[in-house]
Amino acid sequence: MGTFLAGNPLAIFALLLVLSVVVPPLVRPLRLPDLVGLLVAGVAIGPHGLAWLVSSNETVRLLSDVGVIYLLFIAGLEIDLGEFQRIRARSFRFGLLTFTLPMLAGTVLGFAYGYPLVSAVLIGSILASHTPLGYPIVRSFGAMREECVTVAIGGTIFTDIAALVVLALCVSLGKGQLSGVGVVALLLKVAVYAAAVLLLIRWLGRGLIRRSVDGDSRLFVAVLLALFLAAVGAELAGVEKIVGAFLAGLAVNGVLPEGRVKEQVVVVGASLFIPLFFIDLGLLLDVPVFLSTMTGSVFAIALILTLITSKGLASWWSGLLYRYDGPQMLTLWSLSLPQVAATLAATYVGFRQGLLDERMLNSVLALMVVTATLGPILTSVAMTRMASRLARDLSLQESGQLALVRRALRVLVPISEARSEEPLLALAGRLIDGEAGRQGSVLPLAVVSPRMAEAGRGSQPVVHRALAEGRQLLERADAFTAAAGVPSRSLLRVDNDIPGGIARTALEQGADLVLVGVAAAPRLGRWLFGDLVAAICRQAHCPVVMARLRDNPASFRRLLVPVKDLSAGALEQYQLAERLLSACPPGDGGAITLLHIHEPWLPQAEREQLARQLQGWVPSRSGDGVPVTVELLAHQNVAEAIERGSESHDLVILRSLRRLVEGVPIPASDQATGLLRRLRCSALVISDPLH
Repeated sequence: MGTFLAGNPLAIFALLLVLSVVVPPLVRPLRLPDLVGLLVAGVAIGPHGLAWLVSSNETVRLLSDVGVIYLLFIAGLEIDLGEFQRIRARSFRFGLLTFTLPMLAGTVLGFAYGYPLVSAVLIGSILASHTPLGYPIVRSFGAMREECVTVAIGGTIFTDIAALVVLALCVSLGKGQLSGVGVVALLLKVAVYAAAVLLLIRWLGRGLIRRSVDGDSRLFVAVLLALFLAAVGAELAGVEKIVGAFLAGLAVNGVLPEGRVKEQVVVVGASLFIPLFFIDLGLLLDVPVFLSTMTGSVFAIALILTLITSKGLASWWSGLLYRYDGPQMLTLWSLSLPQVAATLAATYVGFRQGLLDERMLNSVLALMVVTATLGPILTSVAMTRMASRLARDLSLQESGQLALVRRALRVLVPISEARSEEPLLALAGRLIDGEAGRQGSVLPLAVVSPRMAEAGRGSQPVVHRALAEGRQLLERADAFTAAAGVPSRSLLRVDNDIPGGIARTALEQGADLVLVGVAAAPRLGRWLFGDLVAAICRQAHCPVVMARLRDNPASFRRLLVPVKDLSAGALEQYQLAERLLSACPPGDGGAITLLHIHEPWLPQAEREQLARQLQGWVPSRSGDGVPVTVELLAHQNVAEAIERGSESHDLVILRSLRRLVEGVPIPASDQATGLLRRLRCSALVISDPLH
């Protein structure tokens, strides 16, 4: 097999593609990140496994190089520049501290273990960058707009750019191409190159976007062209190509609007090219050496402790400077601790250039495993400690991110089938009204795709038939809402991109909520062909509520709301339940159960404190007199506990978390999707907007 692959580039690409598609779904049930599975797959087919492939193969190197530049490109593309601009001074100071301290500590460590000057400096720069893997946990606690979170995410820009510049200097010095004067000249060259990339891409990008209103494919190709030209330009300027890729990501980020093109760029990288880079890392991995590194290498242990200590010191110092409390300092530390994207890329380049040895490569992989595990754990601890303060500070009027406050709502309801439209419209009618008799409205939407209509029937006139069918659906929806006394205004849209059309309509109409019906789709179909509902969730500007209805919404009386903590997300869930029951006649037996599931070993004092917080929070927001019961349940399996609790309820209201962090294929945990398949009663799932 190895001989066959060595002379067949097409077979190599096919094998790598199969692994990148098959491996991630296999490791997710084991609670392992995708990249761990891809590394293992690389080891399995590499020289220390089946010996099918070697990293030095030209095809493998090309695909891996594309993957690594795509990784850094998406890292720049996904940085929230708006939040960074809002608090850039503090982000810069924190970034300077969390770069400088690990840089100095790593350089000293490299010297102590016999590395030459250039290699020691490169080791320091490797420790200086970070990837905020704990951000999905921050989202799940509703703390995205906490200042400490914004500072930590903004600091990523500085640390990644600085680390990549140091990498470029080290590579050039390692090749013997620079003198002292040459270093200054290279820095000036990098500055000129960076300014040229940022300004040129933004200038050309704005004009292209104005001229490409209906040309998504042209924009997609232009983004890829900007990426690869920037990478090639970086090498011509004398720096590493990943520096150009990161700068291109920042430049495109500033001009490319949220939408289908940006989503396609991220998906192509995260699902195709980036996995190939991690498989190549697995090819480089010597398992016996790695295991000995993990279990007993003094250098690896020193490297990990140096990173943890220096990042912690930078976070503590910044916390004192900004007058942060303990949980906020812990948030800075936990988000700046994980070493994945830029760290792996820089290590890979340094190893390929001969500046780093196999001991350093295996130590960095051990560092990645430890910090990628420890960082999110510390983020969870920090968010838990901040939860009580967030709960006290929550205000129905001031929490701008909450779209389910007690005011009139505009609810967009995409409809496609006659049999499913009435329950959804009935549910929407129970959600729209606010306090003091304020009436909202339901917006039934039919999206007609000319591309899908033509593909399905093969002739141009079918588009007109599809439009006629859409109008018939809307007429039935209007008749239903009129009979129910629900204010509504139907909408018809022609759009080749159905999820994007729904998301854009929601934005244009100022919708507060998108309500979509879901069914239990086959797992294989969802895995291979994706999910239209998931695409809506990724693009919508407002919360999306996914409804799997087994009964008439008018019959919902006993509502189960599993909450993780007292957060903005829990408030959204509670408000949704409150709206449903407020539409019922008084005294008809409606009740809400707030269920919190905790670990069996949670101390009794913490349980009592949590119970008091829940009891104190709920009554203050139950002005309609809806009975609310608070239950704390000790159970190791959250999904199983919710499933059991649902047996005595009519409806379960859940939350879903979907996020890619810096393009790294490590999706956030999403138990809600699995629960939808298991629950026997009706269920609603709230998905917050990603942007």
